[in-house]
Amino acid sequence: MSSHLPHPFEEARPSELSQIRGVCLDIDDTLSTDGKLEADAYEALWRLKKAGFYVVPVTGRPAGWCDLIARFWPVNAVIGENGAFSFFVEKSDRLSVRKRLDTPKGETDVRLREKLKKLGEEIRTHFPQSKTASDQAYRECDLAIDICEDVAPWSNQEVARLLQFARDRGAHAKLSSIHVNIWFGDYDKKKGFDTWLNYAQPQGAPATDRWLYIGDSPNDEPLFATFKHSVGVANLKRYYDRLVSFPTWITQCESGAGFVEMAESLIKAKVG
Repeated sequence: MSSHLPHPFEEARPSELSQIRGVCLDIDDTLSTDGKLEADAYEALWRLKKAGFYVVPVTGRPAGWCDLIARFWPVNAVIGENGAFSFFVEKSDRLSVRKRLDTPKGETDVRLREKLKKLGEEIRTHFPQSKTASDQAYRECDLAIDICEDVAPWSNQEVARLLQFARDRGAHAKLSSIHVNIWFGDYDKKKGFDTWLNYAQPQGAPATDRWLYIGDSPNDEPLFATFKHSVGVANLKRYYDRLVSFPTWITQCESGAGFVEMAESLIKAKVG
């Protein structure tokens, strides 16, 4: 965690990186590039897993995506909808079983959904150009307003107005590289990760200080603020004016190439 601009990742000491045993990562524009999961980045996930690292995406993407990711990607778990829940697969002698762990939210899910539905109606009235994300149908806990993924990009002023509109009504509102995510409930990406880690540590997951987080946008700030080791891919620079807590390091490359840059250094430090 730092309140100052991050250091170049190339300056990270191998002796410090060699202590890391788990990697948390955002997906959109951290692992992916221009909306695609490219071969090099996906291979880097596999290389991290095969090198013995725990790998856990922490994303704003919906429950429907997370179910697939937990089953098919080389990950130990995936935390979805900005910390609302985690999905993971546990193996017994004969079966692999997909499991789900919900993050404590402070109110009942039914109550939170009612509040979110009402807020969504207000947003449509005050922001008539707004459209929900194309994956909204697969979401359970948040409302995602598309600001550039499948719509014409919103201006910075309109994004800021939407964020404040939601916050003034008591909701969490976080900006990712493609959506404004809005939800009610006492949780965020960090609390979602901690809930899973408290479950997983008795099974051998590393302690918190041996994890690294890598992300690209303001909704990653709760993890930049609390992880001892954190990295921003280079495209995070466009959001510097919105951040209070910065990651420890910044990569030379953007998006998926920045993720590969980080992964290669971790693997080299571990092997070396």
